[in-house]
Amino acid sequence: METMGLARDLVGKAAIVTGSATGIGAAVAIRLARRGANVVVNYTKSEAEARATADAVRAAGADVRLAQGDVSKDEDCRRIAGAAVEAWGRIDILVNNAGTTKFAAHHELDALTAEDFLHLYAVNVVGPYQMIRASAPTMKAQGFGAVVNVSSIAAVAGIGSSVAYAASKGALNTMTLSLARALAPEIRVNAVCPGFVGTRWFRDRFGEEAFGKIVAQIEGSTPLKRAGTPEDIADAVVFFCAEGAKHITGETLLADAGMHLDLAATTRR
Repeated sequence: METMGLARDLVGKAAIVTGSATGIGAAVAIRLARRGANVVVNYTKSEAEARATADAVRAAGADVRLAQGDVSKDEDCRRIAGAAVEAWGRIDILVNNAGTTKFAAHHELDALTAEDFLHLYAVNVVGPYQMIRASAPTMKAQGFGAVVNVSSIAAVAGIGSSVAYAASKGALNTMTLSLARALAPEIRVNAVCPGFVGTRWFRDRFGEEAFGKIVAQIEGSTPLKRAGTPEDIADAVVFFCAEGAKHITGETLLADAGMHLDLAATTRR
């Protein structure tokens, strides 16, 4: 059990992590479990991977529930939130990690359709909104709640896999501000914006050789000379979930090895 050195300050808390079968979501679920939180592991299609994440949560000493559901569907969001309430009678932490994209060069305007935009917004913006709406009454009633939206450096730099993706994450950041204001004082709402993260998704899409080249390029170009891992982002997310961040809401944290510093310098030239 890999709990040595980690504070067990979330014992008795109930957390929901959407899109937690693999990648960042899985790392967040496991990190929260190692801090003592019970976790709802949500997935859309990757059931085998979600079960593996659930096993890791149990191995960390936490209780776990699996909840299949598509966050773009409000009825699924309510069912996912209900899984936590049914199991533990509370929802303390909601991590909106589920997301999607479509790859399209930003200058190729015909590469995206209205349907592409609507699909990305349904998952990346409406989904988190619906999950927050489904969880907020319980959080309000218990007088505490921490929401973390997993956004992207694309939201603040206008880069990334497509214009639609960057725009959807920009909307998510704006929604973070709006709901931080609207849901205070009981519920804190913050966002984490990762830069490049070396997940299995990247390996599967580009292949091992190309993935290695991407990692090397990121390591050579970012100020901190490192490529992000799911665990790096999980640490940032869990910071916002815990008592150390009880004085923080409406914040957007760039977790990108300093990538945004070089982007800002480039835009000033």
